[in-house]
Amino acid sequence: MSKIVGIDLGTTNSGVAVVRDGVPVMLPNGNERIIPSVVGYSADQQWLVGTPARNQYVLDPENTIRSIKRKMGGDTRTTLGGKSFSPQEISAFLLRELKEIAERSLGYEVSDAVITVPAYFSDAARQATRDAGRIAGFNVRRIINEPTAAALAYGLEGSDDQTVLVYDLGGGTFDVSLVELMGGIVEVRASHGDTQLGGDDFDLLLAEQIAAWFDETHGVRVHDDRRAFARILRAAETAKIQLSSHPYTWVKEEYLIEKNGVPLHLEYEISRKDFEILIQPLLQKTLESINQVILDSGVSTEQIQQVLMVGGSSYIPAVWELVAETLGTEPHMSLNPEEVVALGAGVQAAIIAGEPIDAILVDITPHSLGIAVAKDFMGQLISDRYKVLIRRNTTIPTTKEEEFYAIYPDQDTIRIEVYQGEHPVASKNTPLGEFLITGLEPEKPEETAAITVQFDFDVNGILKVTARDRKTGKQEAITVEASRTRLSEAEILSAKKWADQEALSLVSLSDETRVLVDRAQKLLEGKTLSDEDRQELGILLSGIDEAQAIGDEEDLDELAQSLLDLLFDLED
Repeated sequence: MSKIVGIDLGTTNSGVAVVRDGVPVMLPNGNERIIPSVVGYSADQQWLVGTPARNQYVLDPENTIRSIKRKMGGDTRTTLGGKSFSPQEISAFLLRELKEIAERSLGYEVSDAVITVPAYFSDAARQATRDAGRIAGFNVRRIINEPTAAALAYGLEGSDDQTVLVYDLGGGTFDVSLVELMGGIVEVRASHGDTQLGGDDFDLLLAEQIAAWFDETHGVRVHDDRRAFARILRAAETAKIQLSSHPYTWVKEEYLIEKNGVPLHLEYEISRKDFEILIQPLLQKTLESINQVILDSGVSTEQIQQVLMVGGSSYIPAVWELVAETLGTEPHMSLNPEEVVALGAGVQAAIIAGEPIDAILVDITPHSLGIAVAKDFMGQLISDRYKVLIRRNTTIPTTKEEEFYAIYPDQDTIRIEVYQGEHPVASKNTPLGEFLITGLEPEKPEETAAITVQFDFDVNGILKVTARDRKTGKQEAITVEASRTRLSEAEILSAKKWADQEALSLVSLSDETRVLVDRAQKLLEGKTLSDEDRQELGILLSGIDEAQAIGDEEDLDELAQSLLDLLFDLED
């Protein structure tokens, strides 16, 4: 009996999965676990699907189609190879390719499939997806929502009743859903999103910025050459991916365009900070969707027990931080966000077929990994703070890189102290090793030296830490073995609760703030203050207590500064 396969028909990438021996697995296409959702028609009259089509895009964008999912359910038609196609027909090329991948991997013909769609997809878009499956030769057994698939992939269908928020930011579409699990049933309570928001838009913003810089630098217009702009767009996508793990990356394209017969080359460095500023308005839209879903469902953030991150764009650090800060909980990303929906579709397919399901086996790092840093707070340097580079529960192997600065302008040596653990105070975590990087030079006069620190963590628990001087390129490294000891679920929940409380109190328990509060309380205990001054001090102290309780760092900083100014006047 042939299996029912699960398919994630994505905007940017697509994949197919089944359950083997009780465990859902991706069916690979050679070395690929997912394929680009791109269709093309080559100059030698061949149809291209997946990576070959994606490769052709930079050479022949006119005969290559990307992000067709955004048009599902509409009546837009696309011309390719001299023939007009509906979105369903273009999607069928992708589904047919996934069908062939499954049949090569399984060794027999595959006819039945479960296909996922965004929870907010219209009826027309859902029907178009079903039609695409039929065109591709599938008997589409079910269309299921992507957040439901994510919950299935994480094995939540068999867990206790709970409320889960699924944040799905893919290449071309965005969906945030409030999912309720009751008695083994996964139900989407509320959903909100945007069919025209995703990683493609981030790529385009970055590509436009690079093109504008290139135009101004060389006095040309890149948009007049579709092939040149297509190359920039693809390079922007690569840069976006690099910036999820590194604070800087270079965009380089040789012989991008000609001016008066002279070839022009592109070399442009982009920082993660600048990229995050560029996409901030789009990220803000996703925050609006989170708030809308919470409002529509009538559920408070405190009632949300888990947050699942789905979609390749979830790798962007600013996305993770936005969700964590908004919901006050650490999102789950122990499964590959680009594969989790396909895996969940595979689980649903197995459920329909009556197959037994076991837990998904993944390898993660059970402890956070980071270094000791010093932070400036209101002009006072607070040392022994812990900066996490690889968060607990990150799927391994993984690589993360961050930028750091020397404290003083003439400082030419930095000590790198590596730790493992969850405590906000570095020295209270488990030390793994330390080393020095010397001979540092600032990139500009009167500035402090800048270094990048990169963590490479492999499946064997071996951590390599590399520090590199941004100016000279000089680097030093250390290789250590991180503990792979697993904690029980109760221990993890207890540690997380404690760490969350510590993170909140850390905001208000810095040395500088504590000194200010102590000085204010001593003044209040005295008898020399006027009633007006006593009231003003009391209001500021109450405000600091409230800011500490809710973890509002920005408000706390402002209140602490106001308290410092008032104490300066009162103690003068």
